[in-house]
This record gives sequence, C-alpha cells and structure tokens, in this order.
Amino acid sequence: MENRTPIAMSVALPSFDSPYFRSALGRFATGVTIVTAQKDDQSLVGLTVSSFNSVSLDPPLVVWSLSRNSSSLATIEHCDRYVIQVLGSDQMSLANKFARGTAKERFAGTAVTSSPNGTPRLDLNCAAWFECYNRSRYDEGDHIIFVGQVEHCSYSDALPLVYHAGGYDLTPKSS
Repeated sequence: MENRTPIAMSVALPSFDSPYFRSALGRFATGVTIVTAQKDDQSLVGLTVSSFNSVSLDPPLVVWSLSRNSSSLATIEHCDRYVIQVLGSDQMSLANKFARGTAKERFAGTAVTSSPNGTPRLDLNCAAWFECYNRSRYDEGDHIIFVGQVEHCSYSDALPLVYHAGGYDLTPKSS
C-alpha cells in the first residue's frame, strides 16, 4: 500500500434535515440489542440499542453508540465491562421495555444472571450475547461511540429481532 499525502478538503453542509436523515438511515435494517452493566453501587443499568456492529475478528471487537442524552451514559462510560444481548424475534416486548422508563422498571420481572466475568446479563434465550471489556470511547456528534473487546460470547438458533424503517420487521424468515 502506498503512502499518499492527504488532500485538504472541506465538508459541505448537509442538504437535508435530521428527520429526513433518520428516515434514510431507517432503510438499513438493524438487529436489536439490550446492553446491560452495573453501577458502582451494584445497581443495574440496561438499555435498548440498535447501533451495534462488528469491528474486528482479531482481536474480537464490536462497536455501538449511545446518545449523550441517555441517563445510562455516565455508568456505561465508567464501567469496566458490559454485556450486549442480541434479541430474538420473539422479544419485541423486552426491547420496548428496555427503551423506556427507569432502570427499576426495565428490570422488573426480568431474571438476571452473571456472565463469566461477573457482568450482569439477562437470563433469557436471546440470539446471541457478548461480554465486553469497555476498551475505547469516541466522542462524535450527539453520541458516544463505544468499542468493546469481546471476552465471552454465546449464540442460539433464535432468529434475531430486526428493526427497519421505524418499526420491527416481524416477517418470519426461513433459514
């Protein structure tokens, strides 16, 4: 690969507003996850996230982002580890539950277990889960981007819950 001198360029202002941009982004289907962690006082934090993706196989890295306005931001920024649970297609109500309300309301009636390093995770049959070391954070726009180094993971045969164009895609897919 040859070294190239960067060309100085400037960014043009967008030709669209935020609602239009959100609608355009909604055309990309995403999986739905719940991220869980623990505060210093041992209380639980959990939230629904759809901005999750893989970054690297070696080392195993994943990426996700969280709004600066999230009530969970301070906990996630300072925790050592978190678990990302990829929800199954039958777990839409859980996704909605963890998208609203307080931490106490979110975890009410939901069993929690520990991942191998002790990080809390939901005790359910999700499509996959990843216990991550909170490796890096990047301050970009109105979100913080988190890179997690995966220490443990597991998956099932469950079909994933998919979010597309502002709603859940509940069309069954054959394998």
